[in-house]
Amino acid sequence: MDSPTPRPRRTAFLLSQLGALASARFAERTREIGLTPSDAGVLRLLGRTPGLSQRELADRLGAVPSRIVPLIDSLESRGLVGRERSSTDRRNYELTLTDAGRAILTRLRSIAEQHEAELLAPLSPEQSEQLESLLAQLAGGAALDADLHRDLGR
Repeated sequence: MDSPTPRPRRTAFLLSQLGALASARFAERTREIGLTPSDAGVLRLLGRTPGLSQRELADRLGAVPSRIVPLIDSLESRGLVGRERSSTDRRNYELTLTDAGRAILTRLRSIAEQHEAELLAPLSPEQSEQLESLLAQLAGGAALDADLHRDLGR
């Protein structure tokens, strides 16, 4: 009599499914306030580190600078981001949030908190903390930045 074949672990598959679901739902939420997830990521990063140059921003995001220019142009045309000549290197522009950018960042924080609460609703507070700790450990082991998505396909 043959013993049943053990079922393979599906951890990576489940992480992939949950990641795709979380990304899609976050995109829906940001779309409701006129942003893309990329817009949201840039606003969040500039909120934490005002004065970044476009090149520094591209480096942080793991993107080529030419992909950042239209993104910043769009945010600037909507009045969310400002460009100012660098006082230390006149070849560069420093990026900062405008008042409107800071206001929408406040809305984004609320959206992100609601998004996380919905995603983690099936877990107890203790389980949520444990999951965050384990995911941070996995992200660290993969040398991922826990604060932003990098363009891993460049």
